[in-house]
Amino acid sequence: MEHRDEGRKGRAGACRPGGSGRLAAHSSQAAPRSRAPTRPQRAWGQLQGGGTAPLPWQRREAALLLRPRQAVGWQCEIGTMATLAVTEPPSSRAPSLSPSRSPARTPSRSPALSPALGPSRGGGERRRNALDASADLGAIQDTQLRSVDLNRVIKLLEDSNSKDLEKEQLKSLKKVAKHFENGLPLKDLAQIMEILNLCAEKMNEQEAFTKPLCELIKLCGLPFQKKKFSDEISYSAVVSKFIAQLGYLMRVPSSEVRIQICKCVISFYNTEPPRKLLSGCQPTSANYKIQMAELGGLAETLILSLAVVESQLIEKLWVLKALQHLSSSGVNCRLMLKARAASRLCLYLNGDDPSGQLVFRSSEILWNLVENTSKEEVCNQLSSLECVHTLKEVFEDLLMHGFRDHDRQLRNDLLVFATLLAENPAAPMIESGFAKLLIALATFTEVKIPNPLVKGLKLTRSYEDFEMKKLLFHVIGVLSKDPRAVQLLSENDVMPALLYYVKPNQKPGFYGWSAAQYEELQLHAIAILASVAPLLIDKYLSCQANTLLLVFLEWCIGQDAFFGQGNSFHATSGRGNKLAQMRYSLRVLRSVVALYNDAVNLNLCDQGAISQLLDILKYAVNKSKEKEDAVLLEIQADILFILSAVCKNDLLRKEFFSYEGVDILIPFIQMDPKKLCSGLGHNFLLLSALDCLWSCVLGCYIAEDYFLEKQGVFLLLDLLAVKQKNLCNIILGILVEFCDNPKTTSHISTWRGEKDQTAASLLIQLWRQEELDLGIKRDRYGRIADMKRPIISSFQKQQEVVPLPANCPSFAIMEISENLQAKLYSLLCKLGFENLPGLSAKDRVTLAIIQHYIDFKVGEVWSEICAELKEEFKPIASDEEALKVLSEVSEDIGRMVAALQTEVLESQHQQEIQEEQKTYKKIKAIHKQREMLNKSWENFLTRTSNYEALKKAKRLQEKSIEASRPKLKTQNEAVYSTDIKGLGTTIGSGHLVTVKSTPPQLTGRPLNVTELALRKLPLSEEALKKDQKH
Repeated sequence: MEHRDEGRKGRAGACRPGGSGRLAAHSSQAAPRSRAPTRPQRAWGQLQGGGTAPLPWQRREAALLLRPRQAVGWQCEIGTMATLAVTEPPSSRAPSLSPSRSPARTPSRSPALSPALGPSRGGGERRRNALDASADLGAIQDTQLRSVDLNRVIKLLEDSNSKDLEKEQLKSLKKVAKHFENGLPLKDLAQIMEILNLCAEKMNEQEAFTKPLCELIKLCGLPFQKKKFSDEISYSAVVSKFIAQLGYLMRVPSSEVRIQICKCVISFYNTEPPRKLLSGCQPTSANYKIQMAELGGLAETLILSLAVVESQLIEKLWVLKALQHLSSSGVNCRLMLKARAASRLCLYLNGDDPSGQLVFRSSEILWNLVENTSKEEVCNQLSSLECVHTLKEVFEDLLMHGFRDHDRQLRNDLLVFATLLAENPAAPMIESGFAKLLIALATFTEVKIPNPLVKGLKLTRSYEDFEMKKLLFHVIGVLSKDPRAVQLLSENDVMPALLYYVKPNQKPGFYGWSAAQYEELQLHAIAILASVAPLLIDKYLSCQANTLLLVFLEWCIGQDAFFGQGNSFHATSGRGNKLAQMRYSLRVLRSVVALYNDAVNLNLCDQGAISQLLDILKYAVNKSKEKEDAVLLEIQADILFILSAVCKNDLLRKEFFSYEGVDILIPFIQMDPKKLCSGLGHNFLLLSALDCLWSCVLGCYIAEDYFLEKQGVFLLLDLLAVKQKNLCNIILGILVEFCDNPKTTSHISTWRGEKDQTAASLLIQLWRQEELDLGIKRDRYGRIADMKRPIISSFQKQQEVVPLPANCPSFAIMEISENLQAKLYSLLCKLGFENLPGLSAKDRVTLAIIQHYIDFKVGEVWSEICAELKEEFKPIASDEEALKVLSEVSEDIGRMVAALQTEVLESQHQQEIQEEQKTYKKIKAIHKQREMLNKSWENFLTRTSNYEALKKAKRLQEKSIEASRPKLKTQNEAVYSTDIKGLGTTIGSGHLVTVKSTPPQLTGRPLNVTELALRKLPLSEEALKKDQKH
């Protein structure tokens, strides 16, 4: 529990144990005073150094038992209990569970609990001697047991005609106690129970039966004896009824009997095995009686018996001790709550008890009830005015007169109960004056104003007083949630007291606290201030809290030497730095700016908060680069939220933010999407950054243009392409607002995502995903399936027709703000529905629906109006005709869109057919080319291998050449031969042209003639002259 950790943490460095562990020194505290000095004692320091450290409740009980007893009256009151402890035999006395006598559990406790399995804690030699003699004693014991006729004893006790039988009855009871001195067999419990009831009835007239009854009850504290392992289950009903009967015996008007019953119940928790065993029997398991007590409802019976012993202190203490043991079980605690244990115990807290055990044991039982049952149920039982008054009186008494450590610990325990009650609105904390007292206690050391409630009170440097200080701070935080307590918080100067700690830790150790304690109180106070400040905003401003916080934040990012201890809950990640102080100071600012109070925001901005917060944000970003943790991410998110709240709807503040702020925001938008699932808080940080972008940049053209210059829209579209459901809504809203800037649409149209995806294609994909999430019906091609209501969601279909007032929006209107369709439509309207690049046929089919979104939404609204009108009354003919026309208009639009979608799909189908034909023609041409190549290759092989075929090919070639020459010949025309002399190849030659390059006139001789050289063609002199002229 959080309250318990706040109030009880650190006692001996351990948490409070659950229930059974709290039962320590009081089990033997009833011994006479003369025996106390003889108990072996060990100093707590020795226990801490060489063994198990004592628990806080053990120290308290030891302090109760071992302190010097000055009051003679206390000794007289405990005399009866001490006498009973002296007369109790050692074998049946429950062992002390005090820290000085806490024996370790040994391995000898095997399931069979047989003596042959190992020595007991009492000493191995004595057990071995008993085992050696068991064979001789077994026959005698069997004979003795057979000689006891329980039915005869019952009959003898039922005979009340003669008083002369009293001696014989007492003698038979003594004989029964003697024969069962090692434990009661399970098979005889029903008869023993009848004997106990008969003795209890006889005690009303004959006091001589008191001692035999006590002896028999004492035997019930010993482990029951079983012969078979199945006996525990077989006799469970009888045993549970038997133990329940022990509780009913509390009605017997005898102090000795009642105390003996309580001792018997306490002995259930004694885990020592019996010293002697009946022949052929074994003891039941250690927890058997505890389980049967739960089954029989013993705890509820004992709670009800408190009314019988209310005026008897000694008996009441013994009952509380037994209940303290029983309350270690959740089952028993629930039974106790049924009997309203919490309210009964609370009313006993202020009873007259010089020993202090009454408060201690009652508070311990209450703790167990809180831990093991419903905390709300316990608080409801304690929420009566009488209980709260009692709690307040006991707390005040311990506060003003308690000087020992255990008194202070009990005081803190009661303070935790008060905190739990403060959480319950039904508890009269304010009406009883308890809340006012606690608030005064929390602030009297910081605010030096005389208060009669705390007159003469001084806190010490003890750990208990330090715990109380933290608990009182926590009470203020709890009371701040109750609107009725706001006036008390204002009147008792809570705001100045908490602001006292908002200052640099230059001289730690206020009021004598150590540096670590002061840091813990400081962080706790600032954390509570975040809850109180929004309630007391006038006090907040009058105390200049903004100035104090900004100065404190400036110190947090300073370079002066400070080493945070980081030991408390609020100091997480604060060891060796000032991050914890920064974290909770920003929480205070976040809580007050969230009110959107103009005076608070103006006061902050007048002191340069925007530039200072940007500097702190840079500091936090640089720190997170070194080591990223949840605290640093929270600090950054809080700063972004504060900036959003301060700059919202204020153009001048947005201009202050513009350049420096945009440069800081860009890296947040570039965050790796994989970090969003890290669990450290990146998702919240990104949402805060987007909110800051919306509040601090949009609406200021300077900031918008700088954001566009930094390619911010591209980053937003990249983030939108991740398709995170919780981010899409806010990103689309930002883009819609950004489109008011005429430069934005060009950026959106230019953006390209993965696989060259365009922004329009991305938006249409988001629309289809939204339709899928909303359950809107579409056919397999994405066309409209319901012509009357084309965009109705599955949720809307399930809603019944409910007539609504005119000022109440219908489901069709409310849905606009709950999904992405309206934002996607608005954004595509900004981009335009024509000539959007990168759209497939499926996208164009969806785009036709988006384009008519408003028409369909209007049709939905008219459909709802018609349904509501028909639900209330029947429209007249003209109105019905008008409504019919309106519904037909919407249906006609649906048909028109469906036809357009069909046309788009058919066009796409025809285009696919044409592309398929083109592809087929291309494939056919490729195959034809391959056939021609194969035929050419075959001809080549034929010419190569067959000379006649070669000659034939040559003749065909020559005919082709002749056929290609013109029929008309001009004069002086040069004729070129196609033959190449000396050519030895078997394939046709390629294109060959002989160019006469150097004339003989220039070289003085003709070119060399080789076998492969071409012969020179005769040229006329006139042609040569023409060449020379050119």
